[in-house]
Amino acid sequence: MTNPAGGLPPISVRQPQPHDIVDNPVGVCGIGTGFEATFSARVRAADGTELAATSITAGTGTGGLGNFHVDLALSALPGPQGVVEVFEFSAEDGSEINKVVVPVTFGPALIDPYAGFLQYTVQRGDTLSKLARQFYGNASLYPRIFEANRHLLSDPNRIFTGQVLRIPQ
Repeated sequence: MTNPAGGLPPISVRQPQPHDIVDNPVGVCGIGTGFEATFSARVRAADGTELAATSITAGTGTGGLGNFHVDLALSALPGPQGVVEVFEFSAEDGSEINKVVVPVTFGPALIDPYAGFLQYTVQRGDTLSKLARQFYGNASLYPRIFEANRHLLSDPNRIFTGQVLRIPQ
């Protein structure tokens, strides 16, 4: 679909950004338009399970863009990783088109209640276990820090001096 509104894509998700740590409900906002000014948003777990979904009305129905904001309340959190998807249904065949997929981490799956995160610059000799002991009082809680930083880390035993990690609070 070509958007007549200055060459912008039909759907632009401004929040969350890729790899953000999100709370519950998940706030989703941006600008967009869809067939008859309607499109959809949903949140999925990493395994594809749908956790929440809603319809969104934005724009004019004639191709104009409009701001949107929705809060998607999650009834379950099967794990810390997931995605936010915003898309429209094709008027021709009902397929999902113009889909924007944003990978996210669910803060309440890491620590509940989730209040945000600290940024910590890795120092020589740090390990995730050492950081978990420092911030949570328990070295075995290192998976919280690992999962919050999956966009940077592929192995919990490999962190590097100078990396800036998010420490969920």
